[in-house]
Amino acid sequence: MAFGLLFSALGGCSSYRSGGLPAAPVAAAQSGEYNYLVGPGDTLNIIVWRNPELSMTVPVRPDGKISTPLVDELVAQGKTTVEIARDVEKTLNTLVRDPVVTVIVTNFVGPYSEQVRVVGEATRPQALPFKQKMTLLDVMIAVGGLTDFADGNAASLTRPSDGGKRYAVRIKDLVKRGDISANVEMRPGDVLIIPQGWF
Repeated sequence: MAFGLLFSALGGCSSYRSGGLPAAPVAAAQSGEYNYLVGPGDTLNIIVWRNPELSMTVPVRPDGKISTPLVDELVAQGKTTVEIARDVEKTLNTLVRDPVVTVIVTNFVGPYSEQVRVVGEATRPQALPFKQKMTLLDVMIAVGGLTDFADGNAASLTRPSDGGKRYAVRIKDLVKRGDISANVEMRPGDVLIIPQGWF
């Protein structure tokens, strides 16, 4: 009898710890193939075929724009590399005959709206550039795992792509116990909140 009461009390405690949030879906709903969008802080390698003097590596400024000797104030933020290449070609078309441009991202940061943010009791809380097929385990490796004070199984995930819905995630089970069933796929803009445990 006493054992049954203890078990039900512990069961109540675990539901309290998750805050009554639904579990995060293991596979995030994908709407087609993910295309990386350029953001401030990214570095772009712009290659103009047959015009090495126009080819260069440029940073995306904090205002989301890039500048090259013949291309001024071109908005790069929120665009794919193909869209940026076509914009550069359009600008160069009046100065260079049939320009062919390729744009490659060499340093990834991404737009702020797509970065995955980790706050609370991670070893190194930070914002990470979103990558296709990124999982909770990938995020936890990048932030160095949990601190000694973390309550990983009481963590939550806020997902802007689902209208700001919050989900429960079991980070301690995933990281400390190797329970791969606790791994979930991340989406652009996800915010992972890891609370401190009560000791």
